[in-house]
Amino acid sequence: MEITRIQPAGLVVSPAFSHVAIVPPGATTIYVGGQNGVDDTGAVVSDDVAEQSVRTIDNVTVALEAAGATLADVVQWTVLLVEDADLGAAYGAIAPRLAGPGVPPLVTAARVAGLGVPGALVEVSAIAAVVPA
Repeated sequence: MEITRIQPAGLVVSPAFSHVAIVPPGATTIYVGGQNGVDDTGAVVSDDVAEQSVRTIDNVTVALEAAGATLADVVQWTVLLVEDADLGAAYGAIAPRLAGPGVPPLVTAARVAGLGVPGALVEVSAIAAVVPA
């Protein structure tokens, strides 16, 4: 059993994302709520979107590991960027970690007016699935 990620004919093919994921029965689904570029006290680590993006993915990694998963187990990412944030800098800093090995996961991205954490420029949530060995 494994998670199947599909890039169907008739839809754009991208090395950055897939369109469909099929999680087999018996897999454990893990939901990681929105993480920001904050340290363990909740303080924003920097006013630089690339640095915040890296810390955000580090925080997602910690959350996944606490649930017995890794970045490679992510089925879908949701990435929110404050509307004036530099998209190229943010994705440039984290894209290799979002893509994972093999066929990439699903990705939803949006620009927003603001986030719940003052000073945060990026927020990332994830859905992962761990298939029993």
